Amino acid sequence: MAKPKKSLTAVERRAEELDTIAAVLPVERRDELAELLTDQDVETLRHLVNQGMGDNTLRALTSDLTYLEAWGLAATGQSLPWPAPEALLLKFVAHHLWDPDRRETDPNHGMPADVDESLRSQRFLKSVGPHAPATVRRRLANWSTLTKWRGLDGAFASPALKSAIRLAIRAAPRQRLRKSAKAVTGDVLAKLLATCATDSLRDLRDRAILMVAFASGGRRRSEIAGLRREQLTVEPPIEISDGPPLPSLAIHLGRTKTTTGEQDDVVYLTGRPVEALDAWMTAAKIDSGSVFRGIGRWGTVSKGALDPQSVNAILKQRAAMAGLEAGEFSAHGIRSGYLTEAANRGIPLPEAMEQSRHRSVQQASSYYNNATRRSGRAARLL
Repeated sequence: MAKPKKSLTAVERRAEELDTIAAVLPVERRDELAELLTDQDVETLRHLVNQGMGDNTLRALTSDLTYLEAWGLAATGQSLPWPAPEALLLKFVAHHLWDPDRRETDPNHGMPADVDESLRSQRFLKSVGPHAPATVRRRLANWSTLTKWRGLDGAFASPALKSAIRLAIRAAPRQRLRKSAKAVTGDVLAKLLATCATDSLRDLRDRAILMVAFASGGRRRSEIAGLRREQLTVEPPIEISDGPPLPSLAIHLGRTKTTTGEQDDVVYLTGRPVEALDAWMTAAKIDSGSVFRGIGRWGTVSKGALDPQSVNAILKQRAAMAGLEAGEFSAHGIRSGYLTEAANRGIPLPEAMEQSRHRSVQQASSYYNNATRRSGRAARLL
């Protein structure tokens, strides 16, 4: 006789539902999310998955929604109301954008101590001091997006909220820092590659990761971690006048942070990066599935793809091995470094953008111009 199916609690049911979308939306700390997110939150995420929203966008929405729910519980004792009243939005701004100098004389200014302690105990809050204005704006924007997806109107465009953000930023100025303090330009990349000099699986993999990420236009860590053998096609060799033909490979990017996947975005690898990639795939016996994978203690290559954060960890580890300050570099530095190196070598911006696949000329030119301004004529008038 079959045993009766055990009834699930609301938290257990939400945990199972989160599992059903994990293939599209990888979720860490699933059980904690199931406790924080409401049934309606999970249903909204499932709807967004079915709508085909990009994986990275979904991860960002989930991360911010979880933070907002945790903050709402800590600040008000209740889950977020939908739509959020203007007063709650103003409270969010007041808790995250504040003046450190005023905090020294007024302990009630900024985020209350009990709210701060609650978020830190749950590992949602790590930094000390006010949040970066860009982070606050992003979370408000995602809050607004989720509100609209629920078919509701919010107070996110209210003059009072805009004024509060503007005044808070002015009162608590915070320098805008790049995602990576230093760009991984050609000279830095050479030092990182010098640490991958042996034929060990780990050196072959890391060398391929670094060369492919850089040479393909500074690919995002999520794109490198998610790269599959099926995205690669061999192209005819490139003929050169003073040597043997160079191997050529096309990477079909599919859906990325700035594309829907309907168009076939392609970037090309030529020469050494192709050889490095081939050497890794041959040694690891990869003929299908994920290209870059974990390597076990005894040299066993896993079947699953690397986590995007592992790409960042690999770069930092190689930077430390090269005698560089690991904290000054991150995976995003490869992306900015590609455009910086292109500028240093006199490659026109449109040509560099064809490989980097930047959609925004303004964003791409910010890296490009910073490299050219320092050595340009405008900086050498005297």
